[in-house]
This record gives sequence, C-alpha cells and structure tokens, in this order.
Amino acid sequence: MSVYRKEMLESEMLKLLSEALSEMKDPRVKKERISFTRVILSNDKRYADVFVSVLGDESNITEILNVLEKAKGFFKGYIGKNMRLYTVPELRFKKDRGIEQSIKIQQILETIKKGENDESEEAG
Repeated sequence: MSVYRKEMLESEMLKLLSEALSEMKDPRVKKERISFTRVILSNDKRYADVFVSVLGDESNITEILNVLEKAKGFFKGYIGKNMRLYTVPELRFKKDRGIEQSIKIQQILETIKKGENDESEEAG
C-alpha cells in the first residue's frame, strides 16, 4: 500500500470516528471534552491505533478509554457504512500523551523565562 493511500485512509477514519463520537448517546462521553488526535493504520490494514485526548484528570481518561473500548462495535459499524474497505480494521484506543507533554513543556519554559526575568531585575 502506498504511503499516500495509507495517510488518506487514516485521515478519513479520523474524520469518521469524530463524527461517530458526536453521535454517541452515552452520557459519560457527552459530558467530557474528547477528541481523537490521530489514527495509525497498520501496514496490513488489520489494526488501527486511535489516539484519544481527554481534558480532565487521570481517572476520567481511563474511564473514557473503557467506554470507547466497549463501543468498538459502534465505531467499526460507522466506519464500515461510510468507507469502502474490504475489512474494517480492529480499533485499539490509546491515550494520547502529546497534548499533556506540550502543556508540561510550556510550563517549564514559563518558569525558566520567569527565572531569567527575576535575575535581570536583580542585576539592574
């Protein structure tokens, strides 16, 4: 499979998963800010790793991942109805640590910057 086709499939799956998420009726999903950040399709198209970002504390994230795991059939059905694939890949939901890491980096940079400002004020 060409890299371009794989990226197009991943992009389309990400869009469809987000649509399906907005149509879910589970109240645990409705009350949280959940987004799918990326989809990585295996080379044989049997598995799709779906990275999930949730704004909230750690216990909410694990609960949401469990809810999404139980709703796999709903998501696979939605993809199957809206994409022309020979077989719909097995979805594996994983926590996306990218946003969390970028927030930590931003906080570190702010403390460094604040420390530099304090030093320049003391010198001047």
